[in-house]
Amino acid sequence: MQHSDVRQAKRVLTYQTILGMVAVAFALPFGASVVLSVVIGAGACILANALFATLVFRGYRAQEPGRLVMRIYGAELAKLGLILGAFTIAFMTLDDLSLPALLGAYLAIQVIPPLIAAQLPERTTK
Repeated sequence: MQHSDVRQAKRVLTYQTILGMVAVAFALPFGASVVLSVVIGAGACILANALFATLVFRGYRAQEPGRLVMRIYGAELAKLGLILGAFTIAFMTLDDLSLPALLGAYLAIQVIPPLIAAQLPERTTK
């Protein structure tokens, strides 16, 4: 992978974190159960994407494209496992979760930041 791919992944994760904090702030007036649901939805998304990026981008060699494909598949499985595990634990241990808030936060954090990152020009540092 090129360094620009790593920078793009970091940008998306940064935007996801910022949007997650904004979503939590917007959830505050709706009570603790909605805030907790948003935290779990946003947190699961951010952690899963960080895990994916770490697994894909660490120690990659351009001479081994076949290994990259397997690494991406493995990272996607780990990401899905983390998301399903987090949601399962949340639903099994917490009675007051708001399903619309949890899934809405997850979806918003997953979809909106990559769209923003794709539209904004990348800053170059010298």
